[in-house]
Amino acid sequence: MVERQTHSHEGEIAVFLLGMTINRPWRPDHWLPAFRAMPAMLGELYTNKAQSEGGEEEWLGFMGARSLFGARGPTVIQYWRSTDDIYRYAGMTDRVHRPAWLEFYRQAKAHPDSVGVWHETYAVPADGHESIYYATPSMGLGAVTSLVPVRRRGDTARERLGSEVRATTA
Repeated sequence: MVERQTHSHEGEIAVFLLGMTINRPWRPDHWLPAFRAMPAMLGELYTNKAQSEGGEEEWLGFMGARSLFGARGPTVIQYWRSTDDIYRYAGMTDRVHRPAWLEFYRQAKAHPDSVGVWHETYAVPADGHESIYYATPSMGLGAVTSLVPVRRRGDTARERLGSEVRATTA
């Protein structure tokens, strides 16, 4: 029997959407460098997460991501411990993001309107997120944390918003 599940995370989170708009698809020489930068950043973040779990490095706060591809370009949904962690990572000169961002601006000035980038940041308080997963692979917040039976956080979305993890009942 398939059981309804929800994510286990109870604290605040930050959701960061990052996208690229390919305005001139016939000019991959203008947009491909920006496109190639994202896998390097994600690789660095996943490596940091793994190394921090092993005690080898301080955790940057990145929990995980999911990439989507649309007609105009990619979008990456990232989950972070906090908005402060996002902004701290973005400004680190010894990490992949800051040099890539500066290079993007240099290229964008030379070739305006060929490629666009955008982002949205959502600071989600501890009582401001809920989820449900039924007969689907782990994804989203459930994939970057872990899944628990729905009954641990409430049977309805309204109950899960603002819930604390409840003791499971047999």
